[in-house]
Order: sequence, then structure tokens, then C-alpha cells
Amino acid sequence: MPNTNQAKKRMRQDERKRMLNKQMKSRMRSAIKKVLQAENPDQAQAAIPEAMKRIDKAAKRHIIHDNAAARYKSRVTRAATKS
Repeated sequence: MPNTNQAKKRMRQDERKRMLNKQMKSRMRSAIKKVLQAENPDQAQAAIPEAMKRIDKAAKRHIIHDNAAARYKSRVTRAATKS
């Protein structure tokens, strides 16, 4: 347990940030799944912009690495054009 006021505050901030990061990563994964599990190519194409937006935001906020973002975007695009 933290002893100082500063350490207590850092714990509160860290927990808040951890929850926001978790939420953003979950939304990103859901958007990706929506593209990958689309019934037809039209649905996949319609879901791509949202997935790209979520991936870019996660990378911008350092929740995922830049190269991981590029990899996700590549896979999503490939899957959408294939289906």
C-alpha cells in the first residue's frame, strides 16, 4: 500500500488510466471483429472506417505499438477485400 499522498494519487491515476486503456483496446478489437466476421463484402467495407479509426487512436495514445497498428490495418484491409 502507498504511504505518501503522492503515491496514493499515482495509484488512483494509474487505475483510471488502466481502465480507459482497457476500454479503448476492447473497442478496437470489437471493431476489427466486425470487419472480420462480416456476412458479405458490403458489410465489411462499411465497417472498415470505424476499425481504422479505432486502430489509429489506440496507436496514437500508445496503447498498441505503431507496427502493431500497421499490422492490424493490413490484416483488416486484406480480409475485407477477400470476403
